[in-house]
Amino acid sequence: MWRKFQISAVLLAWLLATGSQWDMAQVFAWGRMIASYSRTMPLSEAIHMTFTPGNECSICVAVGEAKQQQDSPTTPAAKAPGKILLVFQPVPVIVIVVPEFSPWPSDGQTMLGASRASPPVPPPRVA
Repeated sequence: MWRKFQISAVLLAWLLATGSQWDMAQVFAWGRMIASYSRTMPLSEAIHMTFTPGNECSICVAVGEAKQQQDSPTTPAAKAPGKILLVFQPVPVIVIVVPEFSPWPSDGQTMLGASRASPPVPPPRVA
């Protein structure tokens, strides 16, 4: 149940964001015009009369104005009195200095075992 509600809410938000509410209002207006014209004339003439550009009802006019207003550019740059300049500051250069590597001096090295005496040998065992 909750999943269906979420999908329905997302679909409704998408339809409203794309301006489909005006299309639905226009379809409603056309249906209303066809129904009212078909009372006095045949259906084919009522449909022709509905889609003739000069015969627009008040809903069709309101939908046309709303679509035109929605499609007009309403960006903040269009409303601003002058240009907006973006200033980019240069990024400071980060310098990482690696310390100079000096190998161990090889002339002063002595072997650790060179100054010690060898370990005592165990006495022989009698078998």
